[in-house]
Amino acid sequence: MVIKRITLVFIVLLIGILSFSLMFYGFYLMPKYQGELELNNIKSETTVYFDEYGVPHIYANSQKEAMTTLGYVHAQDRLWQMELLRRIAPGRLSELFGTKALKSDKFFAGLGIEEASEKAIAQLDKNSQSYLLAMAYVDGINQFMEKGPDPIEFTLVGVKKEKFTLKDVYNIFGYMSFSFAMAQKTDPLLTSIRDKFGMDYLKDFGIDGAFNTIRIKSFKQKSTEYSLISKSIAKLLEQSPVPSFVGSNSWVIGPEKTKNGKVIFVNDPHIGFSQPGTWYEAHIVTPDYEMYGFYLAGTPFPLLGHNREYAYGLTMFENDDIDFFVEKNNSTNPNQYQTTDGWRNYTTIKKTIKVKDSTDIGYEVKSTQHGPLMNNLIDGIQADNPVSMSWIYTQQPLHILDAVYGLSHAANMQDFQKNVGLIAAPGLNVMYGDAKGNIGWFASGKLYKRPPTVNRNFILDGTNGIDDKKEFLDYSQNPSAVNPSWHYVYSANNQPEAINNYLYPGYYLPADRALRINQLLEPKKDWDKKSVAAMMKDDKSFSAESVVGTLISNTDITALSRTEKEAITLLHKWKGSNGLQDVGPTIYNKWIYFYLKNTFMDELGKEDFNTFLGTHIMKQIIPHQLANENSRWWDNRNTVNKKETRKDILTKSLKQAIASLEAQFGDSVDTWKWHRVHTLEHYHPLGSIAVLRPFFNVGPFEVAGSNEVINNLFFNYTDKEECTVKGGPSTRRIIDFSDVENSWSILPTGQSGNPLSKQYDNQASLYNQGKFRKMRLNKKEIIAVSKKLVFEPAKH
Repeated sequence: MVIKRITLVFIVLLIGILSFSLMFYGFYLMPKYQGELELNNIKSETTVYFDEYGVPHIYANSQKEAMTTLGYVHAQDRLWQMELLRRIAPGRLSELFGTKALKSDKFFAGLGIEEASEKAIAQLDKNSQSYLLAMAYVDGINQFMEKGPDPIEFTLVGVKKEKFTLKDVYNIFGYMSFSFAMAQKTDPLLTSIRDKFGMDYLKDFGIDGAFNTIRIKSFKQKSTEYSLISKSIAKLLEQSPVPSFVGSNSWVIGPEKTKNGKVIFVNDPHIGFSQPGTWYEAHIVTPDYEMYGFYLAGTPFPLLGHNREYAYGLTMFENDDIDFFVEKNNSTNPNQYQTTDGWRNYTTIKKTIKVKDSTDIGYEVKSTQHGPLMNNLIDGIQADNPVSMSWIYTQQPLHILDAVYGLSHAANMQDFQKNVGLIAAPGLNVMYGDAKGNIGWFASGKLYKRPPTVNRNFILDGTNGIDDKKEFLDYSQNPSAVNPSWHYVYSANNQPEAINNYLYPGYYLPADRALRINQLLEPKKDWDKKSVAAMMKDDKSFSAESVVGTLISNTDITALSRTEKEAITLLHKWKGSNGLQDVGPTIYNKWIYFYLKNTFMDELGKEDFNTFLGTHIMKQIIPHQLANENSRWWDNRNTVNKKETRKDILTKSLKQAIASLEAQFGDSVDTWKWHRVHTLEHYHPLGSIAVLRPFFNVGPFEVAGSNEVINNLFFNYTDKEECTVKGGPSTRRIIDFSDVENSWSILPTGQSGNPLSKQYDNQASLYNQGKFRKMRLNKKEIIAVSKKLVFEPAKH
């Protein structure tokens, strides 16, 4: 009995010691939000006020000291995210995750991002403010790495700390620029469809620009294996631990249309969800500078920002800045490829990937005059059928650091527009509004024209000397609108108007969001912050009612069961809203999935079909192909002695959709509510491990919204039970220049990437309800709600 008692006491003591140790360790890992710290390379005291949502408000005597401080506090909240982001472009994820990251490393290391970064850094003016401030930011990161605790992920994965460099900053910009592009997912797939089935099958795809009838108004004054490229790149991007930019909304309302006679600026960039989220907010104040900005991990200047004078943000232009080329090997010398000037030697670079708990992997990257060959970077492409990739980002002078610095330090609108012109890639719609009443939209990107005989939707011929000709457009020809007579500008990733009678090719999104934004903006002349906030939550689909009408009118109603007829009756009444209690979107989206599957999968096959579901062109095609009774896609190629019609396919698809929902929810149609299927979980890279999921992931949540509505919480069409949200507004921002100190924003989860911080997920509930919090500029208000952390110059 005594032994049992002693054993029990020992166990209790051991549990207590372990609990105390874990609590102490957790406290040690927590970001430091108050107290005092020493910081090297600052000359005077710098004060940081962390407000109730963990946003640092940095008050310093110089911009250089502010940037050193920013690097430190950014790292203490987001060092793990910084570490992941800087490793993608140079192919260094395998050092952390082993062989499962090898394909990603091999591909990204071969794109040439790292080489472009090195070239750009070598050409920088080392006395420029952009360089000096960026180096101060990097110094702040490294000081935290040296003095601060390792993130818990570093311990779990086994990260060996290395100093952050300016090349890491450039590599992060490079990876994000590639992830913006859509050509790499689309061109190889369309080429494969053309080569397998012929051009007739592409008439429904609108690749001549026919679908892009809603155009943003400017105001100035041979092989079937090519789809492997699409599939492989799409999969690599989906598996990336850092999400991609996808689309976005932004609109800027001129003073003529607002209640208080001042500009209202709105932006919500659409990005794949992750944990931590994309943006880190920080407010910098010095005697000569102030900016409230949104920062990518590991980058010194904000891509989104505002102060009392102006606000800016971005959406994706969706222009075409990537081309693929079929090359031809020399049959007598495999180290040469054909050009119009004869045979030329491939440029070859040897790469080595270090793999955790394994031997290093060596491989070669071959490049032509167009760019790197995909053959050595993607599995399955035959060596005797070389395909190269040409990307504007790695081929044009890279001024991204100066550009982003310039956007956040613009003296006026003209200066701002000039800095947008420094961005060669990616193509962005950069939105602007200021306290003087100016509004503007400026498209970035080094735009170029191919000869009129060249269709950039396909893989091009690298040997004929015609397909690779480029006529670069001067930046002055880029689409833009400044203070238009209709008193607002907006962007929802749509085709801009023609540039000198040239309709610029791209991978634009459907008109739904643009039409809905325009429909709401146009008639109203008394906009204020609250009405704009309500508009940002709008979940009505502009086209769903019309698509439902086409679906129902081309379905054999006589062949339907009672439940199927009930579903049809409900869809007749549905007005296209996607609220939590709506049933319409549950039926509609399941029907759309089976329609797409029954129409396209027999030709494309399962893998290409899944790739197709991830393209913008899939979203564009739905209403147009549905309306074409004679589409070649209706017939199922796998059936013998039968030619399916539109009615056959749509009736079959409805029956499959209803059967799927009945199996999931039962036959009571009015219980099939949207909240039961439309769910959101923010995934951390370590959240895939079941035991760690509750600790690192945030969610799941039931959410409103849908694909291509203003509240664009998007998902892939699927036959799975849930429409799992992949991404959406990465922040929602409203800046009202009539009351700029009370402007609003919200993040999907929280400021901190440290799961032990209360700032890890404390905005998630507000975000899911469509609510906002204040972006504080008033120092007195900031101090009243903040914890204070003082950085003193280090004593040597």
